[in-house]
Amino acid sequence: MATSHLRAGFDRAVAAIAALLLVVLLGVVTLGIVTRAIGRPFSWTDEISGYLMVWVSCLGWILATRHNAHIRIRYFQDKLPKAAWRGTETAIQAALAVAGLVVGWESVLLVQKNYDIEAVSIPVSTAWIYAPLVPAGFVTAAQAIGDLATRALRGPHAPDPSA
Repeated sequence: MATSHLRAGFDRAVAAIAALLLVVLLGVVTLGIVTRAIGRPFSWTDEISGYLMVWVSCLGWILATRHNAHIRIRYFQDKLPKAAWRGTETAIQAALAVAGLVVGWESVLLVQKNYDIEAVSIPVSTAWIYAPLVPAGFVTAAQAIGDLATRALRGPHAPDPSA
């Protein structure tokens, strides 16, 4: 029970951060539009917008992964016999786990390689644009491993492990 409360808290925190960053992104983009329209553009709005878009996208990726809401077409898989369904689901979840681990690990390396490089128009490290890929990759791997342990082994109608 405590685990489900931790998961729910994690999901709420990620959603709140994503919502906050989306509002900030909209503000920065609007500021960029307005300052261009009056002929006095700020040089930093495009770069900050790019960073914020990556962060919002990765947080959305985490939320979609946690809620099994990512794009997936199960039409043919759900027509398979139970054993074939399990085998297919196991292969899919194993591939997702590997992909998540690769993205997470490679992102750690990208952050390390870019931590001492400063962005063009703002005084922050370019590592910040790669940083959200680290949790996105590792959360994807953890969710896939969790799904392997529940849904893939129990069948197509097993309870959602992320709930």
